Amino acid sequence: MNIANHSTVNTPANRTPAHAPSGLLRFITAGSVDDGKSTLIGRLLYDTGNVAADQLAAIQATSQKRGLATIDWSLLTDGLIAEREQGITIDVAYRYFSTERRKFIIGDTPGHEQYTRNMVTAASSADLAILLVDARKGITTQTRRHAYLTHLLGIGELVLTVNKMDLVDWDPAVFQAIVNEFSAFVGQLGRHHVQAIPISALTGANVATCAESIHWYCGPSLLHYLETVPARRDADHAPLRLPVQRVARIMLGNGAGGISDNEFRCYQGTLASGRLQLGDEVTVLPSGLRARVSRLSIADRALPMARADQSVVVSLDKEIDISRGDMLADPINPPRVVKTINADICWLAEQPLQTRGKYLVKHTTRTVNALFEELSYRLDVNTLAQQAAPDTAAMNDILRVKLKLQQPLLVDAYADNRTTGSFILIDPVSLQTVAAGVII
Repeated sequence: MNIANHSTVNTPANRTPAHAPSGLLRFITAGSVDDGKSTLIGRLLYDTGNVAADQLAAIQATSQKRGLATIDWSLLTDGLIAEREQGITIDVAYRYFSTERRKFIIGDTPGHEQYTRNMVTAASSADLAILLVDARKGITTQTRRHAYLTHLLGIGELVLTVNKMDLVDWDPAVFQAIVNEFSAFVGQLGRHHVQAIPISALTGANVATCAESIHWYCGPSLLHYLETVPARRDADHAPLRLPVQRVARIMLGNGAGGISDNEFRCYQGTLASGRLQLGDEVTVLPSGLRARVSRLSIADRALPMARADQSVVVSLDKEIDISRGDMLADPINPPRVVKTINADICWLAEQPLQTRGKYLVKHTTRTVNALFEELSYRLDVNTLAQQAAPDTAAMNDILRVKLKLQQPLLVDAYADNRTTGSFILIDPVSLQTVAAGVII
């Protein structure tokens, strides 16, 4: 296991990322409560010139009213009244900022166990996770839980950020001990590289620029690493997946007497992966029928080609019965059509799992009834041991399960496609999301 940039690694080539920046980077902050996640994001926004003058004046005034000697940078992200009153993050706060080298979208996630579901939501679309650890507390159960969830959700880049180093006098032994413990844990997950950076979010040391006074650390600042780390693999090159969200009839132009002379059926949805262009052959699932793309547009603007994450309008050269929840897919490499799925789930509800209860599986644009056919094992997030098959699940439990579906789903393994490989479970009575899952 190699965690780069800790105190025993002295080679400059190992300490400075060599990758060129590649477009937008989506990342989250995660970790235990009071580790300084919101403070870090606030400091990062300020140091990169992404805080407006009126925002800065407002948080300065609030900090002074509270009798603080320094600015409370967490006020920039903790927007709920309850968050500001309690000094904690409850909901996910998304922030956009940019530098000369790159654009970023940040998800500041809660540290409390009861809000783990919010962290899972933000992590599902992230390219990178900053996992904060309080230098005084070290690795906690919540640190391990969040580390495992980033692994489960396929986040390729992980930055171990040891915060509040100023409160332990920037002792390299403290930093090294935390790095070694975390290295042993994530090594069991198969991670072979994690960037480790010591910082003080409050003072800004090693956040946007390196602190020259910290002689034992020669690695990059956090911002420099974020600007140079590669984003996740390009979804454009994955096989085509277009879940149909809506079927509509479009009229182009009017003939004599106001009668339409060009009416056609179209299918609307967001391209989960792959590229789509005029003339492409697609397979319509679950029917398996094939057709070619005759029209392609975004709203009323015609397109020669669409890419992943674009919301498009598609017409085909054949009249095929297609409904919401169906999928246009690559005919050579289609998804699997299944009525049972094996998955890892994180139970998010306060109410325990009911093994005989009925649930709804929401997968892309299709929602089907489901039952638990098997609870294989529960994962111990501290040791990563597989515990015996449980009878139920409590909030934040991570389980391997098998689900039996009333109607088929069109799925890929999560490792191959984060959209078609993930789902949520919904309580059909309360309509609350009770679990998030990834297909294995």
